[in-house]
Amino acid sequence: MELSWMAFAMIVLASYRLTHLIVFDKIAEPLRNLFLKEKETASHEIKKVPKSMIGYLLTCYWCTGIWSALLLGLSYTLIPDIAKYIIFILAIAGAQAILETFVGVNIKKTEAYNEQIKQSKKASSTIE
Repeated sequence: MELSWMAFAMIVLASYRLTHLIVFDKIAEPLRNLFLKEKETASHEIKKVPKSMIGYLLTCYWCTGIWSALLLGLSYTLIPDIAKYIIFILAIAGAQAILETFVGVNIKKTEAYNEQIKQSKKASSTIE
């Protein structure tokens, strides 16, 4: 089976999005919670920690990334007629998430900069 650059790029983006979905997104939290327990730290914070190897795998971005890539790569190889639709949707969502990260960071920087300007203007107006 020949893999085009476009298909490869889509599988990469889909793997990125699937990994992020499993490890970080709120929608997968019930699944992760099945394999996590709450533990109090020395500073009396409550943290969720893995209670099994599966819990570790579901909270480790690098580990989940390997399994996501394997799942999507094998799916594309073995059942391409079905996998291509799932990969297509996840790839679009993955690209959107990456773009949103850059846009969101720049928006936050702009908001912080505007706040600094407001503070500077207030400080200079009180000095005068």
